[in-house]
Amino acid sequence: MKHKIEILTTPSCGNCMVVEKMLDDMNISYDLIDITKKSEYLEKYPIFMALGIVIDEKLEFTGIPKKHELEEKLR
Repeated sequence: MKHKIEILTTPSCGNCMVVEKMLDDMNISYDLIDITKKSEYLEKYPIFMALGIVIDEKLEFTGIPKKHELEEKLR
């Protein structure tokens, strides 16, 4: 099953790069959403700081997940 993955990020988000690399290593495609430019995402997904990971329109993680937790959500 192909999932729609969005990483909610800011220009200075160092943790976001960790998750991007994790997804790249898993060969999973994703979209980066800069929440400083798309504030409507903050209304839809109540995060207080970047990093948010949205999978299929549902906020699944805030912060860096463990790789096995991310893999489990993507099965």
